[in-house]
Amino acid sequence: MENEKKIGSRLLRGMTRDGSARIVVADSREIVEAAHRVHKTVPTATAALGRLLTATSMIGSLLGEKTDTLTVTVAGDGPAGRLLAVSDYVGCVRGYIENPAADPPRKANGKLDVGAAVGRGSLAVIREIGEGERHTGTVELVSGEIAEDFTRYFAESEQIPSVCSLGVLVAPDGSCRAAGGILIQLLPFPDPETVDKIEANLPGIGSVSSLLDQGKTLEEIAGIAFDGIEFDPFDTIDVDYVCTCSRARMKRGIRSLGAKEIKKLFDEEEKESGIREITAECRFCDKKYRFTERDFPKWNENDETDKGEKKQ
Repeated sequence: MENEKKIGSRLLRGMTRDGSARIVVADSREIVEAAHRVHKTVPTATAALGRLLTATSMIGSLLGEKTDTLTVTVAGDGPAGRLLAVSDYVGCVRGYIENPAADPPRKANGKLDVGAAVGRGSLAVIREIGEGERHTGTVELVSGEIAEDFTRYFAESEQIPSVCSLGVLVAPDGSCRAAGGILIQLLPFPDPETVDKIEANLPGIGSVSSLLDQGKTLEEIAGIAFDGIEFDPFDTIDVDYVCTCSRARMKRGIRSLGAKEIKKLFDEEEKESGIREITAECRFCDKKYRFTERDFPKWNENDETDKGEKKQ
């Protein structure tokens, strides 16, 4: 039946009619579930990486040009290790968690303890804009719960008053049951009355993942956040978990190591397995690429025998 059709991840973007604030609402269940399948994450790791992917997707969708990218790194001292997410200008993302088995005890209220999994450390946001222009901002983690950390980042690094809410519900079988986020940002010279209404509405948002699990649409959730405020949802975007790896990229990465290191890799693999070939694995999608010495005929990074691949 049509109403049973599986819906992918989506973002809704909108703005108050008086120009006081903008909003992005995300239903990221399919993105988070894709990351869970790829990295085989346990529940708390699924929630941590899922929240980061959701936030990165929402912020990435605010980039201006097709060539712009957003990279976010969470480097904490908790068992989850380093988390990384990358988004394009549409909001399609890919991500990585150093320890997908990180699953500390739950909180007293029974909720997953993402803060304990992440620990103390820093959040870094890198925007690559235009022709190699790079903007980097770094803040200390507030709680490791991800949403609060992004709120602090916007306040301290970009001086943009923001509210970020993120949520991931994990099903008993370990899959992602629901996931999503809300990002509200005040624009320059907001109307104080509009700001007051937004602040009054925030408690009604509660858990965004629970609202999605209850069947609320992105438009309805935006309506809760902007209740009593005239606003226009100006577009809805389909987004996904998308890896951009390729054999050509992997080959260039290996070649950049130089002849000495490449030979060492082949020597070590031959000693261990008896086969003189090396395997490169993408950390975002776990795809494996195998290479033999014939793939590096000149044994140096200036090899131009694969010019066709460099265009990929």
